[in-house]
Amino acid sequence: MNKINTTTKIAIFKGKEVRKTIHNNEWWLSVVDVVMALTDSVDSGAYWRKLKQRLKEESSEVVTFCHGLKLEASDGKKYETDCANTEGIFRIIQSIPSPKAEPFKRWLAKVGYERVKEIEDPELATKRTRAIYKAKGYDEDWIEKRMRGIAIRETLTDEWQKRGVKQGREYAILTAEISKAAFGMTPSEYKKFKGLKRENLRDHMDDLELIFNMLGEAATTEIAKNKDTHGYNENKEAARKGGSVAGKARKDLEKKSGKKISTKVNYLHKPQSRKKLK
Repeated sequence: MNKINTTTKIAIFKGKEVRKTIHNNEWWLSVVDVVMALTDSVDSGAYWRKLKQRLKEESSEVVTFCHGLKLEASDGKKYETDCANTEGIFRIIQSIPSPKAEPFKRWLAKVGYERVKEIEDPELATKRTRAIYKAKGYDEDWIEKRMRGIAIRETLTDEWQKRGVKQGREYAILTAEISKAAFGMTPSEYKKFKGLKRENLRDHMDDLELIFNMLGEAATTEIAKNKDTHGYNENKEAARKGGSVAGKARKDLEKKSGKKISTKVNYLHKPQSRKKLK
């Protein structure tokens, strides 16, 4: 059984309080609270039960996105409550006939249209990613390295796929092998080192961290190609060797510069300017 980690933190949804909790390492929101926020129903529980029954009758799979998770109620006690992750909540919003839901529906339609256009022209996705990082306050030099790192990562995972490595757990283990050899820490250890939780680790690396991360993954790709590795075990060994290339280079620079490459600095609280963090 997956461990459920609850929190008392509240998400503000259209000015209304929506309870949320962490489940399977992602946020899950109370469906009843979302319904109340979008409909102003005097009995949001009854509204949701009726909507859920209608969706079931229509053979909609939306209901299968919901799970009963324990959330704190107004009396301070925790009760099992229908919750859904972000995808599920959006699917439910599309089924709510309310003027307050219309802005969300229009936004979802716009996002869907943009993604279709990006499939036709992948360069648009790259431009969107760059724009998002720029809006968050990252400088152009960092963005260029981050985008290059994304391309190197995609090349590596494409190579793993060709060589019989399974997506998911095996990708994660091989990535951890590269990181351990390169930085002396697995990604989860690195995130803890930086004080991160669910955030993307690479979005919180500085220039040199990104460079050595790229080196480890690029070296792994090159070794896999040249050694013609096959399957999980051979690629795991290639990951260790590729990571060690970056690890040796990192240690050499640290010795000659007198400064550690891995830093606890992250960008959670200072998105307005990366320069202040250098």
